[in-house]
Amino acid sequence: MAGVTEVPMDGPARPFKLPRVLYERELARLQAELVKLQEWVRTEGVRVVIVFEGRDAAGKGSTIRRFAERLNPRVVRIAALPKPDERERTEWYFQRYIAHLPAGGEIVLFDRSWYNRAGVEKVMGYCTPEEYTRFLQQCPVFERLLVDDGILLRKYWFSVSMEEQERRFRARKNDPMRQWKLSPTDLESMAHWDDYSRAKDDMLVHTDTAESPWFVVESERKRNGRINMIAHLLSTIPYREVRRPEIVFPERPETTGYPRPDRALQTYVPDHAATLLDD
Repeated sequence: MAGVTEVPMDGPARPFKLPRVLYERELARLQAELVKLQEWVRTEGVRVVIVFEGRDAAGKGSTIRRFAERLNPRVVRIAALPKPDERERTEWYFQRYIAHLPAGGEIVLFDRSWYNRAGVEKVMGYCTPEEYTRFLQQCPVFERLLVDDGILLRKYWFSVSMEEQERRFRARKNDPMRQWKLSPTDLESMAHWDDYSRAKDDMLVHTDTAESPWFVVESERKRNGRINMIAHLLSTIPYREVRRPEIVFPERPETTGYPRPDRALQTYVPDHAATLLDD
């Protein structure tokens, strides 16, 4: 993808921050469109794969959450695979990802994907040079097979500057609710910024193809990045609104006089909510 690079340390100023009211309004509109996309996918039996990749703390996870939060988990699945176990390490590299590909009428969001080999595994030495080279050779072929079989494949790289990544890491450190998101690999990645940049650029050279292009999401501002990514995805799929059958509620039948058991025989959850009023 010619001309696409990470935002350098001395790069342009951060983009404008989308006001929350505008962000929430547009996000709601886009999520309504995602519901239409979902129903079209389900009705037509379409298969969609969306790959989310990028630097640690680049905003992939939060975008996936906003993408999926209004959708049916039976139609839209999130695949976030852990590191391979002993058996999986002996398999063909793409094998465990194939098991998570969609059937007809499904959308799968890969929170990191087979591109782990082109990034983390390459930089941290988790794969051999031969395995890495084989991946770069096989990946375009693998993705061409997916596309040729009718899968709609979209790949997004979330881009963030070194300064913003460090700011987000430090925010996680100081937030008990988000400390779990700060892994040793995340911290070590700070010392390998240039190595990850080189790996990402090499990845694009080999895997940014006409059949399966990469799309870079500027994620210096998370709100902007989420809106831009979802809007772009919707613009690339020729979905249509599916007319749903009219919902008619049935009339309730007359009660038969069935005697319910005494409520005292059941164990109820304590009313914690009521204690909040006392406070």
